[in-house]
Amino acid sequence: MKYYLYMGGLAISMAFGCNSSETGQEKVVVTNENEVSLTAKQANNVGLQIGEVAFGEISETLKLQGKIDVPPQNLASVSIPLGGYLKSTTMLPGTKVVKGQLIAVMEDPQYIQLQQDYLGIHNRLDYAAKELARQRELNVSKANSDKTLQQTETEYQNLRIEHAALIEKLKLINISAGSLNGGRISKSVNIYSPINGYVSKVNVNIGKYVTPSDVIFELINPSDIHLNLTVFEKDLNRISIGQQVLAYTNAVPDKKYQTEVILFSHNVEGGRSEVHCHFEQYDKRLVPGMYINAELQFKKRQAQLVPEDAVVSFENRDYVFLASSALKFAMTEVRTGEAADGKIAVVNDLKGKKIVLKGAYSLLMKLKNTTEEE
Repeated sequence: MKYYLYMGGLAISMAFGCNSSETGQEKVVVTNENEVSLTAKQANNVGLQIGEVAFGEISETLKLQGKIDVPPQNLASVSIPLGGYLKSTTMLPGTKVVKGQLIAVMEDPQYIQLQQDYLGIHNRLDYAAKELARQRELNVSKANSDKTLQQTETEYQNLRIEHAALIEKLKLINISAGSLNGGRISKSVNIYSPINGYVSKVNVNIGKYVTPSDVIFELINPSDIHLNLTVFEKDLNRISIGQQVLAYTNAVPDKKYQTEVILFSHNVEGGRSEVHCHFEQYDKRLVPGMYINAELQFKKRQAQLVPEDAVVSFENRDYVFLASSALKFAMTEVRTGEAADGKIAVVNDLKGKKIVLKGAYSLLMKLKNTTEEE
Protein backbone atom coordinates (compact mmCIF):
# COMPACT_ATOMS: atom_id res chain seq x y z
CA MET A 1 0.00 0.00 0.00
CA LYS A 2 1.03 3.63 -0.49
CA TYR A 3 2.76 5.19 2.50
CA TYR A 4 2.10 8.62 3.92
CA LEU A 5 4.34 10.96 5.88
CA TYR A 6 3.59 10.53 9.59
CA MET A 7 5.43 10.98 12.86
CA GLY A 8 6.51 7.36 12.51
CA GLY A 9 9.40 8.69 10.50
CA LEU A 10 11.07 9.71 13.76
CA ALA A 11 12.28 6.17 14.34
CA ILE A 12 13.87 6.02 10.91
CA SER A 13 15.54 9.38 11.44
CA MET A 14 16.98 8.12 14.70
CA ALA A 15 18.35 5.05 12.93
CA PHE A 16 20.12 7.23 10.36
CA GLY A 17 21.35 9.58 13.10
CA CYS A 18 22.95 6.80 15.13
CA ASN A 19 24.91 5.66 12.10
CA SER A 20 26.26 9.15 11.55
CA SER A 21 27.36 9.64 15.14
CA GLU A 22 29.08 6.27 15.30
CA THR A 23 31.16 6.59 12.13
CA GLY A 24 31.37 10.34 11.84
CA GLN A 25 31.39 9.93 8.04
CA GLU A 26 27.96 8.50 7.13
CA LYS A 27 25.95 11.69 6.97
CA VAL A 28 23.24 11.74 4.28
CA VAL A 29 23.99 14.05 1.38
CA VAL A 30 21.10 15.96 -0.19
CA THR A 31 21.99 17.52 -3.54
CA ASN A 32 18.56 19.15 -4.03
CA GLU A 33 15.11 18.90 -2.52
CA ASN A 34 14.22 15.77 -4.55
CA GLU A 35 17.53 13.87 -4.41
CA VAL A 36 19.14 11.94 -1.61
CA SER A 37 22.35 9.92 -1.31
CA LEU A 38 23.03 7.15 1.20
CA THR A 39 26.09 5.26 2.32
CA ALA A 40 26.27 1.52 1.79
CA LYS A 41 25.68 0.91 5.50
CA GLN A 42 22.61 3.13 5.58
CA ALA A 43 21.18 1.39 2.51
CA ASN A 44 21.71 -1.95 4.22
CA ASN A 45 20.03 -0.74 7.44
CA VAL A 46 16.78 0.17 5.64
CA GLY A 47 16.80 -3.00 3.50
CA LEU A 48 17.06 -1.08 0.28
CA GLN A 49 16.17 -3.08 -2.86
CA ILE A 50 16.55 -1.80 -6.40
CA GLY A 51 15.06 -3.27 -9.57
CA GLU A 52 13.03 -2.58 -12.69
CA VAL A 53 9.32 -2.44 -13.43
CA ALA A 54 7.57 -5.70 -14.24
CA PHE A 55 4.94 -6.19 -16.92
CA GLY A 56 1.73 -8.10 -16.41
CA GLU A 57 -2.04 -8.10 -16.67
CA ILE A 58 -4.20 -6.06 -14.35
CA SER A 59 -7.95 -5.56 -14.15
CA GLU A 60 -8.99 -1.95 -14.12
CA THR A 61 -11.78 -1.11 -11.68
CA LEU A 62 -14.03 1.94 -11.71
CA LYS A 63 -15.32 2.68 -8.22
CA LEU A 64 -18.77 4.24 -8.07
CA GLN A 65 -21.40 5.20 -5.54
CA GLY A 66 -25.17 5.21 -5.67
CA LYS A 67 -28.27 3.97 -3.92
CA ILE A 68 -30.98 1.34 -4.12
CA ASP A 69 -33.99 2.42 -6.16
CA VAL A 70 -37.17 0.91 -7.60
CA PRO A 71 -38.81 1.51 -11.01
CA PRO A 72 -41.87 3.83 -11.14
CA GLN A 73 -44.26 0.89 -11.62
CA ASN A 74 -43.22 -0.40 -8.20
CA LEU A 75 -44.17 2.83 -6.44
CA ALA A 76 -47.76 3.91 -5.81
CA SER A 77 -49.24 7.06 -4.31
CA VAL A 78 -52.80 6.39 -3.13
CA SER A 79 -55.35 9.21 -3.15
CA ILE A 80 -59.12 9.65 -3.49
CA PRO A 81 -60.06 11.51 -6.71
CA LEU A 82 -63.12 13.19 -5.15
CA GLY A 83 -61.67 13.88 -1.71
CA GLY A 84 -63.36 12.95 1.55
CA TYR A 85 -62.95 12.13 5.23
CA LEU A 86 -60.93 9.13 6.39
CA LYS A 87 -63.31 6.86 8.29
CA SER A 88 -61.02 3.95 9.12
CA THR A 89 -57.66 2.32 8.34
CA THR A 90 -55.31 -0.17 9.97
CA MET A 91 -52.30 0.69 7.87
CA LEU A 92 -48.94 1.55 9.43
CA PRO A 93 -45.55 2.16 7.76
CA GLY A 94 -44.09 -1.27 7.01
CA THR A 95 -47.45 -3.05 6.74
CA LYS A 96 -47.45 -5.67 3.99
CA VAL A 97 -50.25 -5.38 1.45
CA VAL A 98 -51.40 -7.30 -1.61
CA LYS A 99 -53.00 -5.90 -4.73
CA GLY A 100 -56.74 -5.42 -4.21
CA GLN A 101 -56.56 -5.44 -0.40
CA LEU A 102 -58.82 -3.01 1.48
CA ILE A 103 -56.57 -0.38 3.07
CA ALA A 104 -58.96 2.43 4.03
CA VAL A 105 -62.61 3.55 4.12
CA MET A 106 -63.63 7.11 3.20
CA GLU A 107 -66.84 9.07 3.81
CA ASP A 108 -68.32 12.19 2.21
CA PRO A 109 -71.77 13.54 1.29
CA GLN A 110 -70.68 13.93 -2.33
CA TYR A 111 -70.49 10.15 -2.63
CA ILE A 112 -74.19 10.00 -1.80
CA GLN A 113 -74.98 12.76 -4.31
CA LEU A 114 -73.04 11.00 -7.06
CA GLN A 115 -74.91 7.74 -6.50
CA GLN A 116 -78.22 9.63 -6.45
CA ASP A 117 -77.39 11.34 -9.74
CA TYR A 118 -76.54 8.03 -11.32
CA LEU A 119 -79.78 6.37 -10.26
CA GLY A 120 -81.78 9.34 -11.51
CA ILE A 121 -80.10 9.26 -14.93
CA HIS A 122 -80.43 5.48 -15.04
CA ASN A 123 -84.20 5.70 -14.62
CA ARG A 124 -84.51 8.54 -17.12
CA LEU A 125 -82.45 6.60 -19.64
CA ASP A 126 -84.69 3.59 -19.25
CA TYR A 127 -87.75 5.75 -19.90
CA ALA A 128 -86.04 7.50 -22.84
CA ALA A 129 -85.24 4.16 -24.47
CA LYS A 130 -88.90 3.12 -24.32
CA GLU A 131 -90.05 6.52 -25.58
CA LEU A 132 -87.63 6.31 -28.52
CA ALA A 133 -88.96 2.89 -29.47
CA ARG A 134 -92.55 4.26 -29.38
CA GLN A 135 -91.71 7.31 -31.49
CA ARG A 136 -90.04 5.12 -34.11
CA GLU A 137 -93.17 3.00 -34.44
CA LEU A 138 -95.32 6.12 -34.80
CA ASN A 139 -92.95 7.54 -37.41
CA VAL A 140 -93.25 4.43 -39.55
CA SER A 141 -96.98 5.09 -39.95
CA LYS A 142 -96.34 8.86 -40.13
CA ALA A 143 -98.34 9.37 -36.97
CA ASN A 144 -95.65 11.79 -35.78
CA SER A 145 -93.23 14.13 -37.51
CA ASP A 146 -89.56 13.44 -38.25
CA LYS A 147 -88.68 16.39 -36.05
CA THR A 148 -90.31 14.78 -33.01
CA LEU A 149 -88.40 11.55 -33.64
CA GLN A 150 -85.11 13.44 -34.00
CA GLN A 151 -85.69 15.30 -30.71
CA THR A 152 -86.42 12.02 -28.94
CA GLU A 153 -83.25 10.43 -30.36
CA THR A 154 -81.15 13.42 -29.31
CA GLU A 155 -82.49 13.34 -25.76
CA TYR A 156 -81.82 9.61 -25.57
CA GLN A 157 -78.21 9.99 -26.79
CA ASN A 158 -77.53 12.82 -24.30
CA LEU A 159 -78.81 10.68 -21.45
CA ARG A 160 -76.60 7.78 -22.59
CA ILE A 161 -73.53 10.03 -22.50
CA GLU A 162 -74.41 11.36 -19.06
CA HIS A 163 -75.10 7.83 -17.85
CA ALA A 164 -71.70 6.57 -19.11
CA ALA A 165 -69.90 9.53 -17.50
CA LEU A 166 -71.48 8.83 -14.12
CA ILE A 167 -70.47 5.17 -14.33
CA GLU A 168 -66.84 6.23 -14.82
CA LYS A 169 -67.04 8.68 -11.91
CA LEU A 170 -68.34 5.89 -9.69
CA LYS A 171 -65.40 3.72 -10.73
CA LEU A 172 -63.04 6.42 -9.46
CA ILE A 173 -64.36 5.85 -5.94
CA ASN A 174 -64.55 2.06 -6.35
CA ILE A 175 -68.35 1.83 -6.58
CA SER A 176 -69.89 -0.54 -9.08
CA ALA A 177 -72.85 0.96 -10.92
CA GLY A 178 -74.44 -2.47 -11.09
CA SER A 179 -74.63 -2.64 -7.30
CA LEU A 180 -76.76 0.55 -7.24
CA ASN A 181 -79.49 -0.63 -9.56
CA GLY A 182 -81.30 -2.07 -6.58
CA GLY A 183 -81.43 1.39 -5.05
CA ARG A 184 -78.77 0.76 -2.39
CA ILE A 185 -76.77 3.91 -1.64
CA SER A 186 -73.69 3.99 0.60
CA LYS A 187 -72.21 7.01 2.37
CA SER A 188 -68.72 5.44 2.43
CA VAL A 189 -66.33 4.08 -0.20
CA ASN A 190 -63.43 1.65 0.00
CA ILE A 191 -59.84 2.24 -1.05
CA TYR A 192 -57.84 -0.76 -2.26
CA SER A 193 -54.11 -1.34 -2.72
CA PRO A 194 -53.08 -0.97 -6.38
CA ILE A 195 -49.89 -3.08 -6.00
CA ASN A 196 -48.25 -5.81 -3.94
CA GLY A 197 -45.70 -4.49 -1.48
CA TYR A 198 -45.45 -2.49 1.70
CA VAL A 199 -46.81 0.75 3.09
CA SER A 200 -43.95 3.24 3.16
CA LYS A 201 -45.85 6.33 4.36
CA VAL A 202 -49.20 7.10 6.03
CA ASN A 203 -50.10 10.77 5.61
CA VAL A 204 -53.56 10.91 7.23
CA ASN A 205 -55.39 10.11 10.44
CA ILE A 206 -58.97 9.16 11.28
CA GLY A 207 -61.40 12.00 10.63
CA LYS A 208 -59.03 14.08 8.52
CA TYR A 209 -60.37 15.56 5.29
CA VAL A 210 -58.22 14.99 2.22
CA THR A 211 -58.45 16.74 -1.12
CA PRO A 212 -58.11 14.97 -4.50
CA SER A 213 -54.45 16.11 -4.68
CA ASP A 214 -53.53 14.76 -1.22
CA VAL A 215 -51.59 11.49 -1.02
CA ILE A 216 -53.12 9.26 1.65
CA PHE A 217 -50.66 6.37 1.47
CA GLU A 218 -47.39 5.66 -0.34
CA LEU A 219 -46.76 2.04 -1.26
CA ILE A 220 -43.63 0.34 -2.52
CA ASN A 221 -42.85 -3.05 -4.01
CA PRO A 222 -39.14 -3.72 -3.34
CA SER A 223 -39.00 -7.07 -5.14
CA ASP A 224 -37.68 -5.43 -8.33
CA ILE A 225 -35.02 -3.16 -6.86
CA HIS A 226 -32.20 -1.85 -8.99
CA LEU A 227 -28.96 -0.02 -8.37
CA ASN A 228 -28.80 3.63 -9.41
CA LEU A 229 -25.15 4.70 -9.73
CA THR A 230 -23.68 8.15 -10.27
CA VAL A 231 -21.03 8.29 -13.02
CA PHE A 232 -18.80 11.19 -14.01
CA GLU A 233 -19.08 12.39 -17.58
CA LYS A 234 -15.50 11.38 -18.41
CA ASP A 235 -16.26 7.73 -17.55
CA LEU A 236 -19.53 7.36 -19.48
CA ASN A 237 -17.87 6.12 -22.68
CA ARG A 238 -16.30 3.24 -20.73
CA ILE A 239 -19.65 1.81 -19.67
CA SER A 240 -21.83 -0.46 -21.78
CA ILE A 241 -24.96 -2.55 -21.39
CA GLY A 242 -24.27 -5.97 -19.88
CA GLN A 243 -21.16 -5.06 -17.90
CA GLN A 244 -20.86 -6.75 -14.52
CA VAL A 245 -20.81 -4.59 -11.38
CA LEU A 246 -20.01 -5.70 -7.83
CA ALA A 247 -22.02 -3.85 -5.19
CA TYR A 248 -21.67 -3.76 -1.41
CA THR A 249 -22.91 -1.73 1.54
CA ASN A 250 -20.85 0.21 4.06
CA ALA A 251 -22.37 -1.86 6.85
CA VAL A 252 -21.34 -5.23 5.34
CA PRO A 253 -18.52 -4.55 2.85
CA ASP A 254 -17.56 -8.23 2.60
CA LYS A 255 -20.99 -9.17 1.23
CA LYS A 256 -20.81 -8.68 -2.54
CA TYR A 257 -23.85 -8.45 -4.80
CA GLN A 258 -23.64 -9.28 -8.49
CA THR A 259 -25.39 -6.73 -10.71
CA GLU A 260 -25.50 -6.02 -14.41
CA VAL A 261 -25.74 -2.72 -16.28
CA ILE A 262 -29.18 -2.59 -17.92
CA LEU A 263 -29.30 1.05 -19.04
CA PHE A 264 -27.62 4.39 -18.58
CA SER A 265 -28.87 7.92 -18.88
CA HIS A 266 -27.98 9.91 -21.99
CA ASN A 267 -28.43 13.12 -20.05
CA VAL A 268 -25.54 14.81 -18.20
CA GLU A 269 -26.10 17.37 -15.48
CA GLY A 270 -23.33 18.97 -13.47
CA GLY A 271 -20.76 16.71 -15.13
CA ARG A 272 -22.54 13.57 -13.92
CA SER A 273 -24.96 10.98 -15.25
CA GLU A 274 -26.75 7.86 -14.01
CA VAL A 275 -26.26 4.15 -14.64
CA HIS A 276 -28.90 1.58 -13.69
CA CYS A 277 -27.97 -1.98 -12.73
CA HIS A 278 -30.14 -5.03 -12.10
CA PHE A 279 -29.48 -7.33 -9.13
CA GLU A 280 -29.08 -10.97 -10.13
CA GLN A 281 -30.63 -12.07 -6.83
CA TYR A 282 -33.05 -10.16 -4.62
CA ASP A 283 -31.98 -9.68 -1.02
CA LYS A 284 -34.63 -8.32 1.37
CA ARG A 285 -31.88 -6.62 3.37
CA LEU A 286 -31.45 -4.20 0.48
CA VAL A 287 -34.12 -1.54 0.76
CA PRO A 288 -34.84 1.50 -1.44
CA GLY A 289 -32.87 4.58 -0.44
CA MET A 290 -29.92 2.59 0.94
CA TYR A 291 -26.52 3.92 -0.16
CA ILE A 292 -24.31 1.45 -2.01
CA ASN A 293 -20.69 1.26 -3.18
CA ALA A 294 -19.91 -0.44 -6.46
CA GLU A 295 -16.96 -1.60 -8.53
CA LEU A 296 -17.21 -1.89 -12.30
CA GLN A 297 -14.65 -4.35 -13.67
CA PHE A 298 -13.03 -3.76 -17.04
CA LYS A 299 -11.13 -6.24 -19.16
CA LYS A 300 -7.57 -7.10 -18.17
CA ARG A 301 -4.80 -5.14 -19.84
CA GLN A 302 -1.02 -5.10 -19.94
CA ALA A 303 0.54 -2.62 -17.53
CA GLN A 304 3.80 -1.64 -15.85
CA LEU A 305 3.74 -2.98 -12.31
CA VAL A 306 5.77 -2.12 -9.24
CA PRO A 307 5.39 -3.30 -5.64
CA GLU A 308 3.06 -1.10 -3.62
CA ASP A 309 6.03 -0.47 -1.29
CA ALA A 310 7.78 1.31 -4.17
CA VAL A 311 5.16 4.07 -4.33
CA VAL A 312 5.04 6.78 -1.66
CA SER A 313 2.59 9.66 -1.29
CA PHE A 314 3.49 13.16 -0.28
CA GLU A 315 1.19 16.19 -0.36
CA ASN A 316 -1.50 14.26 -2.28
CA ARG A 317 0.91 13.16 -5.02
CA ASP A 318 2.51 9.80 -5.77
CA TYR A 319 6.24 9.27 -6.21
CA VAL A 320 8.87 6.61 -6.82
CA PHE A 321 12.62 6.87 -6.25
CA LEU A 322 14.79 6.39 -9.32
CA ALA A 323 18.40 5.35 -8.83
CA SER A 324 20.72 7.70 -10.70
CA SER A 325 23.69 5.76 -9.31
CA ALA A 326 24.26 2.92 -6.84
CA LEU A 327 23.43 5.03 -3.78
CA LYS A 328 21.91 8.21 -5.21
CA PHE A 329 18.14 8.50 -5.68
CA ALA A 330 15.76 11.05 -7.16
CA MET A 331 12.15 11.30 -6.04
CA THR A 332 10.04 11.32 -9.24
CA GLU A 333 6.31 11.96 -9.50
CA VAL A 334 4.25 9.24 -11.18
CA ARG A 335 0.64 8.54 -12.09
CA THR A 336 -0.70 5.33 -10.63
CA GLY A 337 -3.53 3.04 -11.65
CA GLU A 338 -5.13 -0.07 -10.22
CA ALA A 339 -3.60 -2.06 -7.37
CA ALA A 340 -3.90 -5.83 -6.96
CA ASP A 341 -1.98 -8.62 -5.23
CA GLY A 342 0.52 -6.21 -3.70
CA LYS A 343 1.39 -4.55 -7.01
CA ILE A 344 0.30 -1.25 -8.44
CA ALA A 345 0.14 -0.09 -12.06
CA VAL A 346 2.23 2.93 -13.09
CA VAL A 347 1.18 5.00 -16.10
CA ASN A 348 4.56 6.75 -16.62
CA ASP A 349 7.08 5.01 -18.85
CA LEU A 350 9.67 3.54 -16.45
CA LYS A 351 10.97 0.78 -18.72
CA GLY A 352 14.68 0.17 -18.26
CA LYS A 353 15.00 2.51 -15.27
CA LYS A 354 16.28 1.45 -11.86
CA ILE A 355 13.63 1.91 -9.18
CA VAL A 356 13.72 1.57 -5.41
CA LEU A 357 11.39 -1.40 -4.89
CA LYS A 358 11.80 -1.59 -1.11
CA GLY A 359 12.81 1.15 1.29
CA ALA A 360 11.19 4.04 -0.59
CA TYR A 361 9.33 5.18 2.51
CA SER A 362 12.59 5.41 4.44
CA LEU A 363 14.12 7.52 1.67
CA LEU A 364 11.10 9.84 1.70
CA MET A 365 11.31 10.30 5.45
CA LYS A 366 15.01 11.05 5.42
CA LEU A 367 14.80 13.28 2.37
CA LYS A 368 12.05 15.48 3.81
CA ASN A 369 13.44 15.52 7.35
CA THR A 370 16.88 16.54 6.11
CA THR A 371 15.42 19.20 3.84
CA GLU A 372 13.49 20.70 6.75
CA GLU A 373 16.61 20.75 8.95
CA GLU A 374 18.45 22.69 6.28
